[in-house]
Amino acid sequence: MARWEPHTKERLARAALELYSEHGYERTTVAQIAARAGLTERTYFRYFPDKREVLFDGGHSLETTLTEAVAAAPEGASPRAALAAGLDAMGAGFRGLRAQARTRQAVISAQQELQERELIKLASLTRALAEALRQRGVEETRANLLAEAGCGVFRTAFVRWVGDERPETGASAGEIPLAALLREGLDTLGDALTHD
Repeated sequence: MARWEPHTKERLARAALELYSEHGYERTTVAQIAARAGLTERTYFRYFPDKREVLFDGGHSLETTLTEAVAAAPEGASPRAALAAGLDAMGAGFRGLRAQARTRQAVISAQQELQERELIKLASLTRALAEALRQRGVEETRANLLAEAGCGVFRTAFVRWVGDERPETGASAGEIPLAALLREGLDTLGDALTHD
Protein backbone atom coordinates (compact mmCIF):
# COMPACT_ATOMS: atom_id res chain seq x y z
CA MET A 1 0.00 0.00 0.00
CA ALA A 2 1.15 3.51 -0.69
CA ARG A 3 2.45 5.47 2.25
CA TRP A 4 0.17 8.40 1.46
CA GLU A 5 -2.87 8.48 -0.77
CA PRO A 6 -5.19 11.40 -1.44
CA HIS A 7 -8.52 11.72 0.35
CA THR A 8 -7.60 9.08 2.94
CA LYS A 9 -9.97 10.41 5.59
CA GLU A 10 -12.88 10.57 3.16
CA ARG A 11 -12.18 7.05 1.91
CA LEU A 12 -12.18 5.70 5.45
CA ALA A 13 -15.42 7.51 6.26
CA ARG A 14 -17.08 6.20 3.09
CA ALA A 15 -15.88 2.64 3.77
CA ALA A 16 -17.13 2.77 7.36
CA LEU A 17 -20.55 4.04 6.33
CA GLU A 18 -20.86 1.35 3.66
CA LEU A 19 -19.91 -1.42 6.07
CA TYR A 20 -22.09 -0.13 8.90
CA SER A 21 -24.99 -0.01 6.49
CA GLU A 22 -24.30 -3.48 5.07
CA HIS A 23 -23.38 -5.38 8.24
CA GLY A 24 -24.35 -3.17 11.15
CA TYR A 25 -22.20 -1.04 13.41
CA GLU A 26 -21.60 -3.76 16.02
CA ARG A 27 -20.47 -6.38 13.49
CA THR A 28 -18.04 -4.10 11.67
CA THR A 29 -14.39 -3.89 12.74
CA VAL A 30 -11.78 -1.23 12.17
CA ALA A 31 -9.77 -3.83 10.25
CA GLN A 32 -12.68 -4.30 7.84
CA ILE A 33 -13.06 -0.55 7.38
CA ALA A 34 -9.36 -0.12 6.65
CA ALA A 35 -9.36 -3.04 4.24
CA ARG A 36 -12.40 -1.71 2.37
CA ALA A 37 -10.62 1.63 1.99
CA GLY A 38 -7.44 -0.11 0.83
CA LEU A 39 -5.52 1.08 3.89
CA THR A 40 -4.11 -0.30 7.12
CA GLU A 41 -5.59 -0.22 10.62
CA ARG A 42 -2.67 1.94 11.66
CA THR A 43 -3.67 4.49 9.04
CA TYR A 44 -7.26 4.38 10.30
CA PHE A 45 -6.15 5.24 13.83
CA ARG A 46 -4.13 8.20 12.57
CA TYR A 47 -7.44 9.80 11.61
CA PHE A 48 -9.99 8.41 14.07
CA PRO A 49 -9.61 7.25 17.70
CA ASP A 50 -12.22 4.50 17.38
CA LYS A 51 -14.85 3.12 15.02
CA ARG A 52 -17.56 5.41 16.38
CA GLU A 53 -15.87 8.74 15.71
CA VAL A 54 -15.68 8.18 11.96
CA LEU A 55 -19.41 8.97 11.90
CA PHE A 56 -19.00 12.24 13.82
CA ASP A 57 -15.90 13.70 12.23
CA GLY A 58 -17.85 16.48 10.51
CA GLY A 59 -19.07 17.95 13.80
CA HIS A 60 -16.19 20.38 14.18
CA SER A 61 -16.52 21.73 10.64
CA LEU A 62 -20.28 22.07 11.14
CA GLU A 63 -19.65 24.14 14.29
CA THR A 64 -17.14 26.27 12.41
CA THR A 65 -19.54 26.86 9.52
CA LEU A 66 -22.32 27.85 11.90
CA THR A 67 -20.31 30.12 14.17
CA GLU A 68 -18.43 31.85 11.36
CA ALA A 69 -21.69 32.63 9.57
CA VAL A 70 -23.22 34.00 12.77
CA ALA A 71 -20.13 36.16 13.33
CA ALA A 72 -20.17 37.36 9.71
CA ALA A 73 -23.79 38.54 9.82
CA PRO A 74 -24.04 42.32 9.32
CA GLU A 75 -23.25 44.36 12.41
CA GLY A 76 -26.80 45.66 12.84
CA ALA A 77 -28.44 42.27 12.27
CA SER A 78 -30.85 41.08 14.94
CA PRO A 79 -29.95 37.93 16.89
CA ARG A 80 -32.63 36.06 14.92
CA ALA A 81 -31.12 37.28 11.62
CA ALA A 82 -27.65 36.19 12.76
CA LEU A 83 -29.06 32.79 13.71
CA ALA A 84 -30.76 32.55 10.30
CA ALA A 85 -27.43 33.31 8.60
CA GLY A 86 -25.82 30.47 10.53
CA LEU A 87 -28.60 28.03 9.66
CA ASP A 88 -28.42 29.07 6.00
CA ALA A 89 -24.69 28.33 5.94
CA MET A 90 -25.21 24.95 7.58
CA GLY A 91 -27.92 24.04 5.11
CA ALA A 92 -25.73 25.00 2.17
CA GLY A 93 -22.98 22.75 3.52
CA PHE A 94 -25.23 19.70 3.14
CA ARG A 95 -26.04 20.35 -0.51
CA GLY A 96 -25.71 17.14 -2.52
CA LEU A 97 -25.21 14.97 0.59
CA ARG A 98 -28.73 13.71 1.27
CA ALA A 99 -28.06 10.06 0.35
CA GLN A 100 -24.99 9.96 2.58
CA ALA A 101 -26.86 11.75 5.39
CA ARG A 102 -29.76 9.30 5.16
CA THR A 103 -27.43 6.30 5.38
CA ARG A 104 -25.56 7.82 8.31
CA GLN A 105 -28.81 8.61 10.11
CA ALA A 106 -30.06 5.04 9.64
CA VAL A 107 -26.85 3.68 11.15
CA ILE A 108 -27.08 6.06 14.12
CA SER A 109 -30.78 5.37 14.68
CA ALA A 110 -30.08 1.63 14.99
CA GLN A 111 -27.50 1.98 17.78
CA GLN A 112 -28.08 3.58 21.19
CA GLU A 113 -24.37 4.31 21.71
CA LEU A 114 -24.36 6.31 18.47
CA GLN A 115 -27.57 8.13 19.37
CA GLU A 116 -25.95 9.23 22.61
CA ARG A 117 -22.87 10.46 20.73
CA GLU A 118 -25.13 12.39 18.34
CA LEU A 119 -26.74 14.14 21.32
CA ILE A 120 -23.29 15.09 22.63
CA LYS A 121 -22.46 16.54 19.21
CA LEU A 122 -25.69 18.57 19.21
CA ALA A 123 -24.96 19.84 22.73
CA SER A 124 -21.52 20.99 21.58
CA LEU A 125 -23.10 22.70 18.57
CA THR A 126 -25.57 24.46 20.88
CA ARG A 127 -22.79 25.71 23.16
CA ALA A 128 -20.79 26.99 20.18
CA LEU A 129 -23.83 28.78 18.78
CA ALA A 130 -24.61 30.39 22.15
CA GLU A 131 -21.03 31.61 22.39
CA ALA A 132 -21.14 33.03 18.84
CA LEU A 133 -24.30 34.93 19.76
CA ARG A 134 -22.75 36.22 23.00
CA GLN A 135 -19.77 37.42 20.97
CA ARG A 136 -22.24 39.53 18.99
CA GLY A 137 -23.39 41.16 22.24
CA VAL A 138 -26.50 39.05 22.83
CA GLU A 139 -27.27 38.75 26.55
CA GLU A 140 -26.36 35.32 27.97
CA THR A 141 -29.84 33.97 28.75
CA ARG A 142 -31.18 35.11 25.39
CA ALA A 143 -28.14 33.68 23.58
CA ASN A 144 -28.62 30.33 25.32
CA LEU A 145 -32.33 30.21 24.48
CA LEU A 146 -31.72 31.19 20.86
CA ALA A 147 -28.99 28.57 20.55
CA GLU A 148 -31.23 25.85 21.98
CA ALA A 149 -34.04 26.89 19.65
CA GLY A 150 -31.71 27.11 16.65
CA CYS A 151 -30.30 23.65 17.23
CA GLY A 152 -33.84 22.34 17.70
CA VAL A 153 -34.75 23.84 14.33
CA PHE A 154 -31.67 22.19 12.81
CA ARG A 155 -32.47 18.79 14.28
CA THR A 156 -36.13 18.91 13.22
CA ALA A 157 -35.32 20.08 9.69
CA PHE A 158 -32.56 17.50 9.32
CA VAL A 159 -34.89 14.64 10.34
CA ARG A 160 -37.45 15.86 7.81
CA TRP A 161 -34.79 16.19 5.12
CA VAL A 162 -33.45 12.65 5.52
CA GLY A 163 -36.97 11.23 5.92
CA ASP A 164 -38.86 9.53 3.14
CA GLU A 165 -41.88 11.75 2.69
CA ARG A 166 -43.25 15.12 3.68
CA PRO A 167 -46.68 14.31 5.14
CA GLU A 168 -48.21 17.65 4.15
CA THR A 169 -47.61 17.33 0.41
CA GLY A 170 -46.49 13.77 -0.27
CA ALA A 171 -43.42 15.25 -2.00
CA SER A 172 -40.04 13.83 -1.21
CA ALA A 173 -38.28 15.94 1.42
CA GLY A 174 -35.07 15.31 -0.50
CA GLU A 175 -36.42 17.46 -3.30
CA ILE A 176 -36.39 20.41 -0.92
CA PRO A 177 -32.95 21.74 0.08
CA LEU A 178 -32.08 21.45 3.75
CA ALA A 179 -31.53 25.23 3.81
CA ALA A 180 -35.19 25.76 2.83
CA LEU A 181 -36.38 23.38 5.57
CA LEU A 182 -34.19 25.22 8.09
CA ARG A 183 -35.71 28.58 7.10
CA GLU A 184 -39.21 27.07 7.23
CA GLY A 185 -38.47 25.69 10.70
CA LEU A 186 -37.17 29.03 11.95
CA ASP A 187 -40.26 30.79 10.59
CA THR A 188 -42.53 28.18 12.19
CA LEU A 189 -40.79 28.66 15.52
CA GLY A 190 -41.18 32.42 15.25
CA ASP A 191 -44.88 32.06 14.45
CA ALA A 192 -45.39 29.63 17.34
CA LEU A 193 -43.83 32.10 19.76
CA THR A 194 -45.85 35.11 18.61
CA HIS A 195 -49.30 33.51 18.21
CA ASP A 196 -51.54 31.72 20.68
